[in-house]
Order: sequence, then C-alpha cells, then structure tokens
Amino acid sequence: MIGRILGFYFARRFASAVVLIFLSCVTLIVLVDFLEMARRTADREQVTVGLLALVTLYRAPSFTEQLMPFAVLFGAISTFVLLSRRLELVVARAVGLSVWQFITPPVLVAFLIGIFSTTVFNPVSADFKERANQIEGEIFGSSSSGLLPQGKKEFWVRQQSVDGQSIIQAQATRQGGRALSGVVVFEFDKADRLVERVEARSATLGDGAWILTDAKVLVPGLDHQQYDTYLIATNLDPKQIQESLIAPETVSFWQLPAAIRSAEQSGFGAERYRLQLQSLLARPFLLVAMVLIAAVVGLRVFRFGGVGQTILGGVLAGFLLYVGTKLAEDLGEAGFVHPVAAAWFPAVTGILLGVLILLHREDG
Repeated sequence: MIGRILGFYFARRFASAVVLIFLSCVTLIVLVDFLEMARRTADREQVTVGLLALVTLYRAPSFTEQLMPFAVLFGAISTFVLLSRRLELVVARAVGLSVWQFITPPVLVAFLIGIFSTTVFNPVSADFKERANQIEGEIFGSSSSGLLPQGKKEFWVRQQSVDGQSIIQAQATRQGGRALSGVVVFEFDKADRLVERVEARSATLGDGAWILTDAKVLVPGLDHQQYDTYLIATNLDPKQIQESLIAPETVSFWQLPAAIRSAEQSGFGAERYRLQLQSLLARPFLLVAMVLIAAVVGLRVFRFGGVGQTILGGVLAGFLLYVGTKLAEDLGEAGFVHPVAAAWFPAVTGILLGVLILLHREDG
C-alpha cells in the first residue's frame, strides 16, 4: 500500500490544482457575466452596480457547478504531467508502487469533491439560482414589452379554467411556483380563439385565480387597458404547477425526492426531477472517470513522450465524455432514455474505459 505521507502528497498536489483551476474559471465567469448583465441593463436607471454584483453572485454557482468535471479533469492532467516531468512518478515506480496505488489518492479526492458538490454545493447553487431568477424577473419584468432578455430561459404552463384555456409565460418563479415575475398570459375561449393577451409585472396564485399586478390587457381590435390588479381564473394548485414552472436546477438535492413525489401525486411527469437526482448521485463517479482519463494521459507522457499530443488527447476524451453526458441527459429529459440510464451511463462508461486502458498498459 502507498505510504501515508506520499499519499497525502499526491492528494494535496491534485486538490491544489483542482482548486486553482476552479477558482480561475469562477473569476473569469463572474467577470464576463457581470459585464454582460451591465450591458443588458444599461437602459434601466433603477439597476445599480450593487444590484448587478448581487445578481452575478447569485448566478455564479449554477454556472460554475457545470465546470466541476472540467476542473477535475484539467487538475488531474496537470498534476500527473508535472509529476511525470519531474520524474516523481518514475521514483514511485522504482520503489515498487503500481499505477493503481499512486492514482488512488486523486481518485479518493475526486470522489469526495463529488460528494461535496452534490450534498453541499448544489443546495447552495439551487437557492442562489432561485434568488437570481427572482431579481432578474423584477428587473426585466418591469417592462411591458413582454419580451425576454437575450439568453433568459422562460417558463411556460398551460391551464384550463371555466373561461377556457390559458397559456402563461413567466420569466422567473419563486415561492414554489406560487409567485411569478415578468408574466404574459394568452387567454382563449372554449372554441380556442384568442380572447386577450395580458402582460403583468408579477402574478400570485390565489384561491382559484391568478392575481396579476400592474397588468396591461390587450384585446384584439380594442385599445389596451391598464389595471393595478387583474384576475385570471385557474384550476391549478401549487403542486400541479410545480413540474411546469419550477426548473430542476432550482431544486436542492435534498428536496428532489419530495419534488418527485409531489409531481407524481399531482399526475404530472417527474422525469426532469428524477434525471436531476440521478445526475447528482452519479456526479462523484463522473469525477472519478475524469481522473482515470487524466491518468491515462499522465502515464503516456512519461513513458512515451509527446506531451502536447497526449494532453490534447486527454482533453478531447474528457470533452467527449462531458458532451456524452449532456446528450444522455437531453435524451433522458425528452423521455427517450430512462433517467437512471441517462445519468449513470456516461460515468460508468468513462470509469470502465479508463480502467481497461490502464489495465492494458500496465498488465498487458
């Protein structure tokens, strides 16, 4: 077995590289996002620099959460390459250590990072994402144009009431879907003819009706009318609109099981929540797969040379694995693949391929 001192040394080198790369990426993302938000809100006098900084802070965790696999991959590649070029791995082999022994510390660190990301970082990211959506909805929902800002994801829900069918679009949700910001409602009669279009700053779900605030009603052939409060009938309750309006990214890991049960009890599909839960459970294993891919690159560096080509190959392999992960998630969300298979297949495939290549190179 690898000694404690040497094991901690390898683990510390790997953890330091991952943290350095992750923080560098976070800094760059926060700066770019702040500048982009400043550009989008340049014509809104009520938006201050402090508010922009707060929105950027709330948005940052959801962006950087997606970077975790790449940070682990690049951190592992840089660690193995530096250890190889400094002949430290050669010395480790000379004292009888196998590849499985000196990659064990980085693998354990990556697994712990994955657990931390799932159980701690994700809940913080989900909470901050919902707060960012709320502030963005208040900023961009103040305009009566009904147009979403560039790059903003909208939320849609279809409802049936005594007056007919309605389609609701919202820029942001909060309070478990009971409150909406930046609302546009298309109302149809029972013959599916458009009756009116309503634009409102916000909407709150009441008893059998949506209560719209600062609403502008546009009826075909008539001038628009402005109302401080406007009611739209609905047959929905908070449980029913949860699946339609609450994005899985804004639901904490610890709240996902309850969200799945709630969606199932209300008769709505819960595939998106199941996929999110399984993806978070598989995240530690996905990070382990990234370390194994980096180990393949590191071994090839000090045994065969060609640093640039092998690093490029490792980065390409990790990128393909990440793209495969996103493709599997899209297929799972669309219902073509079971959520468990969509979430776990990339991680399991990456681990198996990494182990097989290392076995082939080390043991023939």
